[in-house]
Amino acid sequence: MNAALLYPFIIVAGALQALGNSMNAQLRGRLVNPFLAASVSFLPIVFVFATLFIVMPTPLPGLDTLASMPWYAPLGGVAGAVAVFGGLAFVDKVGAGPFNGLTLTANILTSLAMDSLGLFGLQGGGFKLMPWLGGLLMAIGVTFIARVTPDKGKEKEAGHGLNPRLLYPFIVVAGALQAIGVVWNAQLRGALVNPWLAALVSFLPVVFVFVLVFLLRPKPLPQRSDIEGVRWWMPLAGLTGAVAVFAGLLFVDKVGAGAFNGLLITANLLTSVALDHFGWVGMKQVRAGASRIGGAALMVAGIVLISVF
Repeated sequence: MNAALLYPFIIVAGALQALGNSMNAQLRGRLVNPFLAASVSFLPIVFVFATLFIVMPTPLPGLDTLASMPWYAPLGGVAGAVAVFGGLAFVDKVGAGPFNGLTLTANILTSLAMDSLGLFGLQGGGFKLMPWLGGLLMAIGVTFIARVTPDKGKEKEAGHGLNPRLLYPFIVVAGALQAIGVVWNAQLRGALVNPWLAALVSFLPVVFVFVLVFLLRPKPLPQRSDIEGVRWWMPLAGLTGAVAVFAGLLFVDKVGAGAFNGLLITANLLTSVALDHFGWVGMKQVRAGASRIGGAALMVAGIVLISVF
């Protein structure tokens, strides 16, 4: 199959990922505790994939495929969840613009490096100038889009005396892990054969960790008024974001990590610009001015270079 035929599905996954991020932000605001919010977000994912696996339990992996599975493959979901929790924990401290700019730039550059070097079982293509130029254009585009944020011009909170820039290295690592998690998930899919089983194994450790941390640190808890403000669609945030993870399980080995994450990120950011522009799903309205439109154009140009070359 021509890999380009998969691009529309990846673009839809990226758009849903952006929608899930916005929905997660609303859920976090209502449930107060980030560990509780993360648990509520991820639990429906496990339920859906467990149900699908029970309904469609075949094919099943053999002993040979299980024996060849790298030890890190089941940790793909945990690696990707670092960025999700990073958004829950850090975005209000560093701002949405810097957070998204750092995570997405680290994501695409890590993806290009994995493709070039053939890391984690990917077919190494060596250094190619045009894809890296595309990655540079995408990084510049992210910067232009991130310059205009809902909180720009407002007085920043003092926080806890911590310089927000001290969090930047952790956010960069989260973005890199997000890209690596996609590749690990693809290897898990290859070893476990059944995509529903692979998705279930990928997300189970994530839910276990978040539920355990919530039980250890149950405060703060939401008030009754907070819970009453939870809309029906907010707990579905994890499911919309899980579409991107499942797409990675199926497609990343066919289109390459660079093209996959580039398409995903571009669709994610373009959808985010639309969500901000129209103020959908409770987002603060931020008009898509010249800076954001120019950044979006650079993102599209970057993914063309990555995909074509």
